[in-house]
Amino acid sequence: MRVAVIGAGIGGLAAAAALRRRGIDAEVFEQARALGEIGAGISLASNGWRLLERLGLLEQIERVGSQLDQGYFQLRADGSFISTLREPGAAWDRRVFGVHRADLIEVLASALPDSAIHTGHRLEDLEQDDAGVTLRFQNGRTARADAVIGADGIHSVVRRHVVGEVAAPRSSGTAAYRALVPVTGAEDWEWGTSKMWIGPGRHFLVYPIRSDRLINVVAVVPAHGGERDSWTAPGDPAQLAAEFAGWDPVVTGLIERVTDTFQWGLFDRHPLTAWTSGRLALLGDAAHAMLPHLGQGGSQTIEDAFALAAALEGVAAVDAPAALVRYQELRLDRANAVQLASLEAGHLYDSLAEEDYDARDERIRRMAPFYGWLGNHDADSLVAPPLAPSR
Repeated sequence: MRVAVIGAGIGGLAAAAALRRRGIDAEVFEQARALGEIGAGISLASNGWRLLERLGLLEQIERVGSQLDQGYFQLRADGSFISTLREPGAAWDRRVFGVHRADLIEVLASALPDSAIHTGHRLEDLEQDDAGVTLRFQNGRTARADAVIGADGIHSVVRRHVVGEVAAPRSSGTAAYRALVPVTGAEDWEWGTSKMWIGPGRHFLVYPIRSDRLINVVAVVPAHGGERDSWTAPGDPAQLAAEFAGWDPVVTGLIERVTDTFQWGLFDRHPLTAWTSGRLALLGDAAHAMLPHLGQGGSQTIEDAFALAAALEGVAAVDAPAALVRYQELRLDRANAVQLASLEAGHLYDSLAEEDYDARDERIRRMAPFYGWLGNHDADSLVAPPLAPSR
């Protein structure tokens, strides 16, 4: 079985490594000329890092990440307590890591031989027939595979061949300022924790990354129109400060230390009812682009990778389409449930109805079982996950 994975982000690299672990010949084709990610943090929950441990990568993750085992706290804008959805002193297998995306890409790439990663390959077109798929790249090269996995993000080229005409991503009506604050001393943060302040129409998430050398800030505010779905669009630190004026001094103190920020328009897509078409399948944001409000984008993508590998193990090339349908059956309902919950969490966090905040806070507290459902699933198998609990 020869598998071509399009896109060398978190999902593409994880998929290739998981496939090769199960003896499947997998190669990755990436449009950029070098691997890498624009600087921002990602939270890696237990349902993600436990899978990467099976690739022998946990020690590297522990080295480059920050352990967030002292709790995830949700607070009101003035700093008053709402909820602890992840209790302090989490069990070893329930840890969460704060990781720089570029570091995670480097860790995942280390699980693959250099010969399995082809940079400078922007997919231009593909054509499948009864025996396989032919890929054509803008650099003039072609490749042949028994199955093709589209891990090429929210603007996926492969997606168009799977589901036909693709509508534009939908705006959430919000945008996120992202910033990295260098650590200057032990007093800079309550180490081991992640915290989110939730106030009228916006919220402010903070956790450390890079072995506690950087503090990652994600500040979600109403969109004004024209924000791009881009990690590199510059933001204005002064405008960021104005958005959170009068909030908890911990928040305003961190913002005072922000010298550079990026403003990222938050978009997702409507859930799909199918991820496969013949020898083609989707993975990660190409399949279920979701808003970041549950911190599950990376972990769900890694789950996709391992379920895909489980579905394809030992399968003859002629049976690849049926195996990809099995992968879809393992993943679609769960990923769509997380995608919807992420959308609903954003609405909840950014409510403007101040008179309803007590009810909002109670709904936030009731999300604990859902977080447990997220963390407990092992996607490295052919066992379908249980249905999501009500929120």
